[in-house]
Amino acid sequence: MIFPCIDLMDGKVVQLVQGREKAFEGDAPEEMLRKFSAFPEIQVIDLDAAMGRGSNDHLVRELASKAATRVGGGVRTVERAQALVEQGARKVIVGTSAFTASGIDERFLASVRDAIGRERLLVAVDSKGGRIVVKGWRESTDLSAEAVLQSLEPYCSGFLCTYVDKEGMMQGTDLAWFRRLRDATSLELTAAGGITTMEEVQALLAMNVHAALGMALYTGRLSLSALASLV
Repeated sequence: MIFPCIDLMDGKVVQLVQGREKAFEGDAPEEMLRKFSAFPEIQVIDLDAAMGRGSNDHLVRELASKAATRVGGGVRTVERAQALVEQGARKVIVGTSAFTASGIDERFLASVRDAIGRERLLVAVDSKGGRIVVKGWRESTDLSAEAVLQSLEPYCSGFLCTYVDKEGMMQGTDLAWFRRLRDATSLELTAAGGITTMEEVQALLAMNVHAALGMALYTGRLSLSALASLV
């Protein structure tokens, strides 16, 4: 599948470079939904919540009420995960809170799984410089994505894996890394970060990896109509 991304910051749809520098502002959320209407599910990330500086709950609620969504950003409590489901999110993405300084936060993940169901929970495993990064990609752990996927499987139905090294840079992604991740788990796997060409999208789909697309869509580098033909 292909998941167009709607990232929210300060009440607006944005695209960032490596989670830091704002490079692009999109149209109003409702207009973005119209543009993405050919796709069965949308990925929504609340960047303010992810960075611990507020939230865009009203926009998340609006989007989740009008489209099938997978929603993440700042999911640090069971109550937050439950609230997103109640707002209409089809799946909830947990990132930073899935990890501790020393490894996986199994207690937290088990609590979320038990509260919303394993089939609704996705874990974000984002990598920069070969290590998992958390807290809006601002802090690095000692963990590698390849090493933790299997241990995370009991808690979730799949993974969102972002290659942060190339996120938003329009320079292509690391297909070899995603191939290694595909070999490491049998669960649903969604790739993000630097996906720029139709050839990369097709290569990911061929290896049974979904593609979450942001900057390449917003800049017109990838054609919505061409991508819709792959859905």
